[in-house]
Amino acid sequence: MSHNVETIAYAGETPWHGLGTRVSNDISVDDMLKESGLDWKVRALPMFAKYEGQSIPSSHKMLIRESDGRQLTVITKDWNPVQNSEAFDFFREFVDAGDMEMHTAGSLRDGQWVWVLAKIKESFALFNNKDQVDSYLLFSNPHIYGRGVEVRFTPTRVVCNNTLNLSLSQASVNKVSLNHRSTFDPDMVKEALGIAHDKLVQYKEMGEFLGSKRYTNDNVVQFMNEVFPGYGKAKPVQATGIKKVDGLSDDDAKKLGLSRNAQGALEILETQPGANFAPGTWWNAFNAVTFMTDHVMGKTQESRLTSAWYGLNKSTKVKALEKAVEYAQAA
Repeated sequence: MSHNVETIAYAGETPWHGLGTRVSNDISVDDMLKESGLDWKVRALPMFAKYEGQSIPSSHKMLIRESDGRQLTVITKDWNPVQNSEAFDFFREFVDAGDMEMHTAGSLRDGQWVWVLAKIKESFALFNNKDQVDSYLLFSNPHIYGRGVEVRFTPTRVVCNNTLNLSLSQASVNKVSLNHRSTFDPDMVKEALGIAHDKLVQYKEMGEFLGSKRYTNDNVVQFMNEVFPGYGKAKPVQATGIKKVDGLSDDDAKKLGLSRNAQGALEILETQPGANFAPGTWWNAFNAVTFMTDHVMGKTQESRLTSAWYGLNKSTKVKALEKAVEYAQAA
């Protein structure tokens, strides 16, 4: 694995990013902690500056990994680290009760970013029960100053293994974030998150709505141009004489003012996995974006994983869903 992905363990089918070591489907919380290579602790050590032969104490501390002494970040005295075991303990009562199962866990950037993903035993299927969406909770525990703990609801479309993101508008918040200036309280996070049932219902309603509204050549080109900005506002398709927007040549994409990523998303609009479930609809348009970000964009699967959960592609998917709903509402 690259320096981007340090360790990964996964249960069940190979995850969409194709990375990691497979473990038993019924693995316990404690065993997952060990198998994912995350059974290490962090410790804050005092820092000193050398001046004229004397050691002067600093107001900052160095956060290190106890297993190998790796320096993870520099923190202030009021910064409270969250141990990896605490992230796993968050899921314990749900796993023990049979409501969730451990799915994936690992670390990025040489231990600076730790995550735990658990599958919630609740899902839904759209379009005559053909298009299944499963639900997960992603616990992110960054050992990086300035980054807080985050617990996020993360649906995944089974047919293509696209990770999906709900709109982040106030009405549909799907994550809880905590900084490190207060002690981590898992009960408070569980209460605030409300777990994922309401979010899954909400997402199903969104999917059904998008799958009931059809796009046109002009507005789907505009949509892709807004999600993957090109060269200013996209030109109307009719004005260029172009007949089809999926399978555009490079010259036609340039005529429309589209970026290469927008061109690529249009290319797979009706050929991506699951495109036959709701052809010609905004559900397909949205999932063309999620397929691009998770499986096409970026040089490696490691970089796609990092970007899909924590980088630019996470924001791109949120924007795509919000824009798809806007266009569907106007259809």
